[in-house]
Amino acid sequence: MSTAGPPPRIVVLTAPSGAGKSTIARRILRIMPNIRFSVSATTRGPRPAETDGVHYHFISATAFDQAVRAGRFIEFEEVYPGLLYGTMVDEVDDATPENPVLLDIDVRGALRVKEIFGDEALAIFIAPPSFKELELRLTGRGTESTDAVATRLKRARVEMTYEDKFDCVVVNDDVERATDEAISLVARFLGRVHSE
Repeated sequence: MSTAGPPPRIVVLTAPSGAGKSTIARRILRIMPNIRFSVSATTRGPRPAETDGVHYHFISATAFDQAVRAGRFIEFEEVYPGLLYGTMVDEVDDATPENPVLLDIDVRGALRVKEIFGDEALAIFIAPPSFKELELRLTGRGTESTDAVATRLKRARVEMTYEDKFDCVVVNDDVERATDEAISLVARFLGRVHSE
């Protein structure tokens, strides 16, 4: 058997805020228990029901800066003004084809991971059916101020222009269908190691 490239071991889900990537990520993790979730670090405070070390590593801006200087991030980004997010090296280092890791991260961070890991990573862009639908989802959450929603929408408009830079695009017009499509893509990607 020939090995055409590095083994697949990293799955990246990315999307504009409100497109549903975290919902799809949770469903993938439930259906494919050998995949481990990569817990991102952030300087924002936890939302109700979020647990440190489970949903995010909630750290101070100073600690985040120290980790950046120490080279402990694969990628990091100021996603919103004053709010930093990043993927730490030790969240990905031990991923294997048998025990891959799933990253649920912002669009620019996902591009960086794909750039670094190439064929070891499958980068899936979760797209909303339309910008209007995205706007309805974000305003319908009721968890953020009007200004915060406006900031997210402004960023989302830019992020949606990047979708053709990813390995595949899944339109989340129906969460069940979109999840099935994403699972099929992940299974095919991870199964590549057995077919080479």
